[in-house]
Amino acid sequence: MSSSRVCILGMHRSGTSCLTGCLEERGLFLGEVVNSAPHNRKGNKENKQLRILNDDVLAVSGGAWDNPPKSISWDDAHRQRRDSHISVFDNIKLWGFKDPRVVLTLPFWLEGLPDLKFVGTFRHPNAVVASLTKRKNMAPSIDPLELWKSYNRLLLRAVEQYKFPLVCFDWPSDKYLEAIDSVSLSLELPMESIESGRFFEDDIRTSDSFSENDLEEGSEELFIYQELLKKSVFVS
Repeated sequence: MSSSRVCILGMHRSGTSCLTGCLEERGLFLGEVVNSAPHNRKGNKENKQLRILNDDVLAVSGGAWDNPPKSISWDDAHRQRRDSHISVFDNIKLWGFKDPRVVLTLPFWLEGLPDLKFVGTFRHPNAVVASLTKRKNMAPSIDPLELWKSYNRLLLRAVEQYKFPLVCFDWPSDKYLEAIDSVSLSLELPMESIESGRFFEDDIRTSDSFSENDLEEGSEELFIYQELLKKSVFVS
């Protein structure tokens, strides 16, 4: 059976879990994922073995999720684990996966899935920094703002290259849900029994809202954020 593969692409604390959960309830098959977690009551929607594989690839490359390596490398053992994971979904028409680390390990996954489709999400850098720093068990080893820039440079590059739908986790609820429905239609998800907003709730975003005006004029983070907004599903 021919299957379509979708990767939800975005940095940690940028709405990847919310986007993935919304797409799952609209018909995207995820397989076995985490559906409940201490800092994410609806789960992070990640497959544990896939996350471990990404961590291993990052470690071999001399980095980690919070210390992006300059380049990615992997070996045949990593390939075998990746391809074994992919093969589980051979009989699934439309399936997807999510792990923010894929922003860093994307070349590894594209080697095994050259026809991979993407949906992306991003969030204001100050919101991400606030969300990261208040979680003691997830405090990054490098400056959180520098980490945001590292991930979102790569996300911006990927959007420019592969031209995929992109949503902003900062949008008001109605606009965000409209974007999710638009993305779902583009992926041809069933959406047969969905009550709009069932997975998404207003309090799912735990950091205060921020605007472009909160970023320093001429800064790289402002440039990246504005470019991502320009390339998102809705343009103001």
